[in-house]
Amino acid sequence: MPRRRDPDAPRVVHRTARVGLRLTRAQRQRCYRLLRSAGDVWACVLEINAWRWQRRDAPLVSYQGLCRELAASGPGTFGDLDSVGARSVLRRFSDAWFAAAKRRRAGDETARFPRRRRGLVPIRWYHGTFGLSGCRLRVPAAAGCPPVWLRLDRDVPYPADQVRSVTLLADAGRLWVEVTAEVPVAAYPDGTGPDPDRVAGVDLGIIHPYAVAGPDGHGLLVSGRAIRAEHRLHLADTKARRRRRSAATGATAGLCPDHAAAGRIPGASR
Repeated sequence: MPRRRDPDAPRVVHRTARVGLRLTRAQRQRCYRLLRSAGDVWACVLEINAWRWQRRDAPLVSYQGLCRELAASGPGTFGDLDSVGARSVLRRFSDAWFAAAKRRRAGDETARFPRRRRGLVPIRWYHGTFGLSGCRLRVPAAAGCPPVWLRLDRDVPYPADQVRSVTLLADAGRLWVEVTAEVPVAAYPDGTGPDPDRVAGVDLGIIHPYAVAGPDGHGLLVSGRAIRAEHRLHLADTKARRRRRSAATGATAGLCPDHAAAGRIPGASR
């Protein structure tokens, strides 16, 4: 589904920040139930299209058609998942299908339509359907279910009025929230903007975090060797303490009961 914006509106760019969550066991279990319900929505769409393919009918892949099927299913079909979160899954499926169709029409034979089931599917809520206040996030649930309150492990790096969507997902064994905001493009009065003839290149590295090359051969280098050296010394000290502790534990474990009580090792001189 195409996204349109008023051409007279101020220019903005979309930025997304991933924020961790601090949850109780009950909150974590409820979040995973929501993600599994989103996976059920995805699997249901695949099942419907499989039936239509067997009947030689056209696939149901448009966002509007999928939303009509969701509305016909009635509330509570997918547990605590509300209609806004379920529609975000339908939009994700529709976008993936049409993107694959566009690539195949362009001659890319490697493009594949979405046919694989997913256990956990990310859920997105849009502006006006969630509440964000500091490190507290409230996302809606199905009718008759209490809303889900989540605690972020850090402040969102964008003003609350610029946040346009939040996405709940599971990655690397953890639950995350991706916050997307509309950040206005910086505008300068006439004569006060940056000089376009003065351009600098920035290289983000591993050993050196930042390397900047400017005009006239000028440059700036932020060295990271001191940080790496401190980390290496800390790691070496940790390994040495572990070796000493393991040696002491192994020597004590090798003593027989009589010698252990006397604190002597067999064969050692008194």
